[in-house]
Amino acid sequence: MSKPTPSPAAPLADNGDGVPPHLFRKAVEQAALAISITDARANILYANGAFQRTTGYGQEEIVGHNESILSYRVTPKLVYETLWAQIQRQRPWNGLLVNKRKDGSRYLADVTITPVVNEDGLTTHYLGMQRDVTEVHRLERQVQNQKTLIESVVDAAQVAIVLLDEKERVLLDNQEYKKLIGDLGKEPAAKLLDAVRTQMGDAYTKAQERHRNIAAREVCIESANRPARWFSCAISWFEEHDVGADAFYEPLRRHYLLLTIQDISELKRQQEALRINSLRALLSEQERIQGLRETLAGAVYQLEGPLNMLSAAAHMLERRLSNQAPASHKSAAESIPASALGEAIQKSREALETLRACIPNESDEALQNVDLNVVLADVLKLTTGSLLGAGIVVEWQPSARPAIVSGHLAQLSNLFKQLISNAIEAVNERRGGRRELRIFCNARPDHIEVFVEDSGPGIAEALRYKVFQPFFTTKGAARQHLGLGLAMAQEMVSRHSGTIDIDPAYHTGCRVRVQLPCVAGGNHV
Repeated sequence: MSKPTPSPAAPLADNGDGVPPHLFRKAVEQAALAISITDARANILYANGAFQRTTGYGQEEIVGHNESILSYRVTPKLVYETLWAQIQRQRPWNGLLVNKRKDGSRYLADVTITPVVNEDGLTTHYLGMQRDVTEVHRLERQVQNQKTLIESVVDAAQVAIVLLDEKERVLLDNQEYKKLIGDLGKEPAAKLLDAVRTQMGDAYTKAQERHRNIAAREVCIESANRPARWFSCAISWFEEHDVGADAFYEPLRRHYLLLTIQDISELKRQQEALRINSLRALLSEQERIQGLRETLAGAVYQLEGPLNMLSAAAHMLERRLSNQAPASHKSAAESIPASALGEAIQKSREALETLRACIPNESDEALQNVDLNVVLADVLKLTTGSLLGAGIVVEWQPSARPAIVSGHLAQLSNLFKQLISNAIEAVNERRGGRRELRIFCNARPDHIEVFVEDSGPGIAEALRYKVFQPFFTTKGAARQHLGLGLAMAQEMVSRHSGTIDIDPAYHTGCRVRVQLPCVAGGNHV
């Protein structure tokens, strides 16, 4: 059936179409694609070498058999019906068929069947071309299975996961992230990334430029009508090779950002509650010790006065007796009272020293930089129950910048706790009218100024300084107040080289002002 091949020097003969017929045959025989030609009833008339390699049937074995010899039962009947309907309309058909080789093994064939039409417009033959795509299908299915598995795992994760492109547009997210959209509004990833940038500053830019992962960072998202939410955010960058044709020889890389978000609001609330409870216990202990110090010191002070008077009287008596008669002429009756009185004074002083030795030592808490904004916020949390119980409206205005002082955290906390507790008691004394507490913190160039204002009955001008004396109280003896609150506050302020006073110009209650020296440059941190 083949014609002799002309010599290379001679021009190729052709049939008028520019290509000699035998070249078509050789091209088909040597093609890597399995090719078969059938008659109009799908009986095989010709099959090339690739067909034999694909199906296992040689030329002699397959010619004369119908193409259905390759069919396998798992291919749906509808597929064959669609195939015949298409080619009978003289239109090519392409699709996937599960075929059976000679040895019985199955393979997935990507088949294209093209009708061959004669000059009269009748279909005389069919050209079939197929290639084994079993391995391609396996790899595609494996990738799809892995993708499905990954998506299932990501969706089942208890943390929000979101994938963003280089312009930080969301490409992929999971169910937990979708929940965040309902809680935080559209695209919470943008809010969280902005919070991380603000927190890290230039370090974020450097990490982004070098595509270095960022470990978990805790950020807070404030909301007008809801409590603040805390999230732990971890960021990873990775690159993907472009799969476009243009990138086949010149690889292009695309960078993506993977943001993992874990809601730690409940954990932060528990930690905050634990911290506040620990602070409450610490302040309670500090207050107890400070109260004991003040009580014993006041008792020593109160006892020293009469004892000093008694000592002076004893000295006067002794001088009078010595002036009336020489010591040799003193009667036994005259010397006994003086001796007894001296012994009593001596015993009293010993008892007084014993009482003084019982005064607890001052706290050995180390000095540290303390932000009064944080201290005041913590004290307000500690007294929230009392404020709510008294129905007091609180106005709290922290300074715009950190209010840093060098001091003892527990003592400073106790200082403002005393002032706020006094203010609550003062408001409770007034029945009716406004029930307000206002706290302001201002960072001055060389000191920090704190005002505690209440809408209570206030303090009379004459008592402005007396209220800071130990055991003085305006509450009355029936109220069982020791009158140590402001005295303790004054002592703590003095330890921090500050001042405390009551504003005489404030007439709608009481305004206490505390001034403490700030750390050099601290309120610019």
